[in-house]
Amino acid sequence: MRETFVVTITRQFGSMGRPIARQISEKLGIEYYDRDIVEMTSKDLNLPVSAISDVEESAKTAFFNMNHPLGMGTTTIQDSVYSAQKKIIVDLAERESCIIVGRCADHILRDHKNIIHIFIYAPYEARLTNCIERLNMKPDEAKKMIASVDKARESYHRHYCGYLMSDKEYKDVMIDSSLLGVEGTCDILTELIRKKFPGLLSQ
Repeated sequence: MRETFVVTITRQFGSMGRPIARQISEKLGIEYYDRDIVEMTSKDLNLPVSAISDVEESAKTAFFNMNHPLGMGTTTIQDSVYSAQKKIIVDLAERESCIIVGRCADHILRDHKNIIHIFIYAPYEARLTNCIERLNMKPDEAKKMIASVDKARESYHRHYCGYLMSDKEYKDVMIDSSLLGVEGTCDILTELIRKKFPGLLSQ
C-alpha cells in the first residue's frame, strides 16, 4: 500500500484558510477536503446536509452557550456526527495524501506517521477586510461572523480535542496570512510541505 502524508489546516474565520488550502492542493496535486466531509457525513448518517452543517458556516449563536457548535439539538447527535467525521477523516488519511481543513483533524490524526499541522491566523482588521472585500459581507455582518464563528470553532475544538485549535503546542506551523496574502502564504506553505515530504510527493 502506498505511503501517504496529510496536511491538517485549522484557521481563524476570515484568515482565508480555505482558499489557501485549495491553492496548496492544486500546487501539490493532492486533494483537499473541507465541506466534502459534511456531505460524506450526511450520507453516512442519513441526515440532510443542513442538519450536519458545521457551525463554522453559520451564526447560530444560541447554540454556542449550550455547547452545540454543530447547530444540532442534542449532544447525542453531535457526538454521532463527530464519530462519523472521525472515521471519514481516518479513512481519507489512509487512502491518499491530502489536505484536511478543520473538523478536529489535527487531533484525530495526531498519531499519523506523516503529518504536518498548520494554523492560519490574521489580525482582526485584516480578517475584517477579507470578509468585506473577498467574501462580500457587510461590515456589521462581518464583525458578527468573526466573533461567532471564532467562538464556535474554539468551543468545538476544545470539547473534542481538549485544547484550543490555536494552541501552539499542537501545531507545527502557525502563520499570519496577512503578511504575504493568500498567494504568498500558499507559496510559503507549499514549499515547506515539499521539503517535509519530498519522497512521498515524488511517488
